[in-house]
Amino acid sequence: MKSDRLLSVLLLLQTRGRVPAHELAERLEVSVRTIYRDVEALSSAGVPVYAERGRHGGITLLPGYRTDVTGLTEDESRALFILAAQGAHAALGLDSAIGSALRKVMAALPEPHRPAAELTSRRILVESSRWMGPPPRQVDVSSLQDAVFTDRRLRIRYRHSGADAPRTYTVDPYGLVSKAGVWYLVADRGGAPRLFRADRMRSVTVTDAPVERRAGVELADVWAVLKERVEVRPGGVDVTARVRRSRFDLFLRMCGNSLIEHPEDDGTSEWITVRLGFGAPGAARTLAPFADAVEVLRPPEVREELARCAAAITALYAGTDRARP
Repeated sequence: MKSDRLLSVLLLLQTRGRVPAHELAERLEVSVRTIYRDVEALSSAGVPVYAERGRHGGITLLPGYRTDVTGLTEDESRALFILAAQGAHAALGLDSAIGSALRKVMAALPEPHRPAAELTSRRILVESSRWMGPPPRQVDVSSLQDAVFTDRRLRIRYRHSGADAPRTYTVDPYGLVSKAGVWYLVADRGGAPRLFRADRMRSVTVTDAPVERRAGVELADVWAVLKERVEVRPGGVDVTARVRRSRFDLFLRMCGNSLIEHPEDDGTSEWITVRLGFGAPGAARTLAPFADAVEVLRPPEVREELARCAAAITALYAGTDRARP
């Protein structure tokens, strides 16, 4: 483990330049004292590494020093060949680049690891789209990418879900996130975190103004806040329902995002009881396509909502002998 850690320290310094000892310790999950011992070990092995004291100090390599040692283990090399998930690289214009990079990695791998890496690329496929859903609309994220990498503000025309007309916003981007095949822009608007779907943007303009991000805040930090905001909805409706066993697998695929819990299943009962969470009683209408395979037990307002939904469908299709245009 120490040899792996020493190599990690060396590669981090080679990539980042000067790095504070406490940051290295956090990244490698060891103490600062251990990092200084590792620096001494590298120095003893002939690596020109040294520590600079002071407020802006850190661990650094002599300028110009490089090493071409990859040090990849078999598992690490196999992991790299699962990177080529369909869609993400193509949207960023990096489809050919990822293939070229992996070929270079293959050439640099130790001979014993090459068969395992090559076999991984043929036996593992990563598909980012979800089952039973329309394919995500193809979007051009090049302008968003330009703003993210050049640290420029963006002016976007954005249509919110259910809105009739788009609105114009000036935002400070942190970065792009691809989730289940859908691209999102993570940005601040007026100093507050916001999430924008790329396929709802009607126009994108990269301005000349520099981005104004909150100090010390990174993309991963903002994404965590926004993700929790979407997934955890306080003040929602807690629904208890029962699902016919014969339709339970399909129910999980279609309604799994709303599932809070379901008890241990004894495998004998015709019905399986579950708890679901919805933002409002009307959102429970997503259960309507299951007809009599799903019954809401409580609360009463959700039962009433589904009853109204069923009545409206019945009224719509009553008298089907009438000719309709």
